[in-house]
Amino acid sequence: MLLNTIQRADHALYATLTDRKSARHIAAVARWVSKSGDGHLYVVLGIMAMIFDGAHGISFFSAALTAFAIELPLYFMIKNAFKRNRPCDVLQTLPAFVKPSDKFSLPSGHTAAAFVMAAMGSHYYPDFSHWMFAWAGLIGASRVLLRVHFPTDIICGLALGTAAASCSLFIWA
Repeated sequence: MLLNTIQRADHALYATLTDRKSARHIAAVARWVSKSGDGHLYVVLGIMAMIFDGAHGISFFSAALTAFAIELPLYFMIKNAFKRNRPCDVLQTLPAFVKPSDKFSLPSGHTAAAFVMAAMGSHYYPDFSHWMFAWAGLIGASRVLLRVHFPTDIICGLALGTAAASCSLFIWA
């Protein structure tokens, strides 16, 4: 009963956020934001940290790698356990603006990865915390605006990413 109530609220919020006359214009920006969370930038940031920040950068890279080693298997387990259909498959009147990378939507992998990086970066480079978490939040929002995730997929991705980062920091601290 509670799950059905949450799902109805999730669908209603999704439709409200994505069913707009300006949706195509918003999607153009959302594509760029979402693309920044595909993973390539994380590798570049890690390598730059190792090159320019010595032992501290190596520690950041190692801890972030550990966080991803925790996050990715959990992401696949959760995604395949819940097998939640994507919004564009459930609400066919609102097609996706991008081709999803896989069939299921819960949790958002882009969001989980973005929050891994935001949490790890925030720990190692606290002066950039606000920017990193804002960027991670924008990646999550972009996934809804591109019509490939429900809002609760984003919340679950946020939780997964921050939990994986916390576990890694516990290991490395």
